Amino acid sequence: MYKPLVNFLLMGLLLAAIWLLLSGLYKPILLGLGTASVLLTLLLTWRMNILDAYTNPIWAGIRYVPYWPWLSIEIVKSSFDVARRVLSPSMPISPTVFELDASQTTTVGRVVYANSITLTPGTVTLDVEGQRLRVHALSRDTVEALLEGEMDRRVSRAERRLPVPRPGEAGAS
Repeated sequence: MYKPLVNFLLMGLLLAAIWLLLSGLYKPILLGLGTASVLLTLLLTWRMNILDAYTNPIWAGIRYVPYWPWLSIEIVKSSFDVARRVLSPSMPISPTVFELDASQTTTVGRVVYANSITLTPGTVTLDVEGQRLRVHALSRDTVEALLEGEMDRRVSRAERRLPVPRPGEAGAS
């Protein structure tokens, strides 16, 4: 009972801190709305029973911190690539839909991987079915880069740092 309560309170503090940092406005009405949104999120989390003794969003998020700078660089590189392709008619654009396997063992890991692909300009994850992802890419170069698997390996490395719930317990995927 103790650990889920601590996780719940830490999640509330983290959400409030993120809201305050991203908002930058500290007027009473906005603080009230921010408090209401944090409380609503906590209520929904509690009702959906997605926060338990085996999942801790704060520590899970911290374990992905080494991945964020790499992803940010990839997003910037892809942004320049897409801009070059749009501005230069001679550069090939070959829209492609393809499938690839995700090596992540948890649902959260696959969601992070799929969202990372979608965050990278020129790619969109269309569907996730089990370990298979269907992806739309703007160019063949992008397809090859994803098939090389660097992003997949980095997400899996971050995921392996997370405690994996035992099958049949809350939080197991």
